[in-house]
Amino acid sequence: MSEILQAIASRRATKHFDPEYQIPEAELTAILEAARHAPTAFNIQNYRFLVVRDREQRRRIRAAAWNQPQVEDCAALIVMCADIKAWEKDPARYWKDAPESVREGYVGMIRSYYEGREQVQRDEGIRSCGLAAYALMMAASAHGLQTCPMDGFDFGQVGEIINLPADHEIVMFVALGREASSPRPRGGFLPLDAVVQYDCFS
Repeated sequence: MSEILQAIASRRATKHFDPEYQIPEAELTAILEAARHAPTAFNIQNYRFLVVRDREQRRRIRAAAWNQPQVEDCAALIVMCADIKAWEKDPARYWKDAPESVREGYVGMIRSYYEGREQVQRDEGIRSCGLAAYALMMAASAHGLQTCPMDGFDFGQVGEIINLPADHEIVMFVALGREASSPRPRGGFLPLDAVVQYDCFS
């Protein structure tokens, strides 16, 4: 438990990665495998991890990301995308290991909850990607790596670069690798009572 709490407390956004470090394929797969266990509503697993490894592709994305060096220098750049229409793409597969009666029940619930509710579909995708991104960062930390969650880029331009499907939406980047230098001191946290309320807002 202490290791988990320490990872949460010590996590920082790394801006300077070692560009020479290459993450072993098996290690990256293990990190992605852990991250895909992040929770999603109705188990629809509507997050998509686009791993950008091609150097020229990274260069183009960096240009669309205000020239932030971590896009090119990190060991792996993950574009977190939401499959907004995951709910209608063979929803039985999300419950394939459950008894048939349970599977059929969930398929019905999925359809009745999402059908015709475009804002809900989008919101669920954003939530799922946020949870998966944090799971990705914690998994990377467990492997001794550092991460940088990012949204400082032109979403439309990056979508064109990566050939984003029409029913997907980019949520954020997660850059991961080995830090080249320690981050600056923390800016500071609000006191707990400034962010926590009980039962209702006063």
